[in-house]
Amino acid sequence: MDLGLKDKSVIVLASSKGLGKATANQFASEGARVYLASRDEDALEKAAAEIREETGNPNVAYSVCDIKNDDSIKQLVAKAVRDYGSVDVLVNNAGGPPAGTFDDVDDDAWQHAFELNLLSFIRAIREVLPYMREQGGGHILNFASSSIKQPIDGLILSNTFRAGITGLAKSLSQELAGDNILINTIGPGRIGTDRVDHLDSVQSEKLGMPIEEVREKAESKIPIGRYGEPEEFARTAVFLCSQANTYVTGQSLLVDGGMVKAL
Repeated sequence: MDLGLKDKSVIVLASSKGLGKATANQFASEGARVYLASRDEDALEKAAAEIREETGNPNVAYSVCDIKNDDSIKQLVAKAVRDYGSVDVLVNNAGGPPAGTFDDVDDDAWQHAFELNLLSFIRAIREVLPYMREQGGGHILNFASSSIKQPIDGLILSNTFRAGITGLAKSLSQELAGDNILINTIGPGRIGTDRVDHLDSVQSEKLGMPIEEVREKAESKIPIGRYGEPEEFARTAVFLCSQANTYVTGQSLLVDGGMVKAL
């Protein structure tokens, strides 16, 4: 299937590693012109070079961006438009907020999670909309978590703001459909990333259990029987943002190996 992504302009936030990098790599392999963004310039430079080498696509650029800073997001989008002409696809992504229960987190933690995991998405969408409208359409994809279907114990901040992302996307799907802009949310389950390794470490310390046992216990609850690979997640993400998707909008999709049992 031709996904129609050759020479399309794509911005992927938080893309120096993990799911963001894997998704940027998949876009590049489809011939898209990809803009990476994160706070770590060294990691960005390394990621961009690796993606160029692996895909043979020279059109992989990057910009240092603090997604909690409105001006930084504006500068990122302006650079992408300057270099690639417009923005066809925006992939919103951010690192997860700290683990903890309600009694563990204070106002500063709530504010940090709001700015990192919801307000950053709002700001990025606001910046790309004029370009998408001018060119007659576009795709927006928000990375969230399996908690959008089933809250995860001990992740009160993530549970709260990931749900906010789905509400935002559903509302915008109604408002933007007339502009031919499709927006969806994708939630990873247990995918083999640094974030999941960290959460497993937290559980290991909390339960006094070796991390290998924590992982085995988690895998036993996944029907497919293993953690997913970032590339498996990325392929689904790229399809939702491709020209092959012309009618799916306002939806929340999990890539979780069947882990979540909610309808």
